[in-house]
Amino acid sequence: MSYTIEKREKGYLLFTITRSEKRNAINYEVMNGLEEAINEASEADSKALIITGEGDRAFCSGGDLSVFHLLHTKEEAYPMLSKMADILYSLLTLPIPTISLMNGSTVGGGCELAAACDFRLARNGIKAGFVQGKQAITTGWGGGTILAEKLPAANAMKMLMDAELHTAEELKAYGFIDALFEKDALMACEAYLEKILAKDLRVLESYKRIWIRKWEETKLRERIEEEVRNCASLWESDAHHDYVKSFIMKKR
Repeated sequence: MSYTIEKREKGYLLFTITRSEKRNAINYEVMNGLEEAINEASEADSKALIITGEGDRAFCSGGDLSVFHLLHTKEEAYPMLSKMADILYSLLTLPIPTISLMNGSTVGGGCELAAACDFRLARNGIKAGFVQGKQAITTGWGGGTILAEKLPAANAMKMLMDAELHTAEELKAYGFIDALFEKDALMACEAYLEKILAKDLRVLESYKRIWIRKWEETKLRERIEEEVRNCASLWESDAHHDYVKSFIMKKR
């Protein structure tokens, strides 16, 4: 399996991508696992959902290009992009707090996954960035649209358009990272959530609903769909395929 889902005694659900050999890149199995975790978190009595990656090298390196390089046209790319966008929107609108526990480097689609969570905690010293621009595409899972909801416009634009990796300290200054930690990731996350987990579940759900209502009223899902379609169009460009070929050759 490419993931694990654990219910923890302190009242939260823990989802871990277990593909450390692939820097916890997202494939179709991880997508299905995220759907499973989101459904379980919404149906059970969990007070939070924590998402992290196996090991300490990477939280998530985005989409697994060794799998997705088989997608050439926009018609082929769209179903994959749309599926993951649906998952991230479900994560964004999950009626309990969600936390991205960034234990290692976070790249491309990994940043989109992190953006969809309510809180982002990062290990001091890691780097992260929306590097899709270097691949001649844009964010395609809704991450750009979600980022625009959560950060000041100039900060979000700079992160997306630069397409560079930034230090955790820089990302905290941008407002993307909420807290930094040094040692044990899960222990640090539990400490960060301690007061939240002590509250009644109905209180947490009521507060989360404030933001969900806002996103529904401002048609966030429709705006994400436009992002998905734009990325699908760029996906079939020669510039993107040249990047993917170069990436695959380096791996070999």
